[in-house]
Amino acid sequence: MKRLYAEDNAKGVPPDTAEKLRKMLAFLDDMEEPEELRTLLTWKVHTLTGDRKSTWSLSVTANRRLTFRIDTTEREFAM
Repeated sequence: MKRLYAEDNAKGVPPDTAEKLRKMLAFLDDMEEPEELRTLLTWKVHTLTGDRKSTWSLSVTANRRLTFRIDTTEREFAM
């Protein structure tokens, strides 16, 4: 994902998802508070449970998700 967003290189990313992933990554990069994610109803935002507690999930397609954690001390997200 870093290559897709930082270098605009979509190698290895399914062509039907590249543009949506770019938009999602740009939003994550620009957001200031995790609660901003809750406003994105079309991305079906939710946090995972169990051993993936604190991991966020965004719906990219019917079968693909973008999952990540937010490091609140560094204000960065990690996939």
